[in-house]
Amino acid sequence: MKYRMIQRVNPQDRNQSKWYATPVHDGKVVKTDISKELASVSSLSRGDVSNVIENLIEIMPKYLLMGKSVSLGEFGTLRLSFSSEGLDDPNEFTVGKLLGIRVVFTPGSEFRRMLANIKLEKAE
Repeated sequence: MKYRMIQRVNPQDRNQSKWYATPVHDGKVVKTDISKELASVSSLSRGDVSNVIENLIEIMPKYLLMGKSVSLGEFGTLRLSFSSEGLDDPNEFTVGKLLGIRVVFTPGSEFRRMLANIKLEKAE
């Protein structure tokens, strides 16, 4: 994976800046590309694979909104998380006090091993 160095203000001391490594994202792979590739290594057609991906996209949020974690085997697990403002009285809580809802992804053990062996190179 390629990276480049970006200079940013140091969050610990706003009077100085520091250099931070940041990943270089090289385009996007879309569902059609993934469907074609999966079809080429399985007995399913591209349409079958595409249909499975569409159904996964439709069904997964239902389970996340029920408060369940969604495990996709060795790929990893997704779950919803959020934070809120701190309150002196728990009865003061309203949905408006939420600061953000996000999806948390935890890689599976095989995926973690792959990430541990990542090779980095500086982008030109």
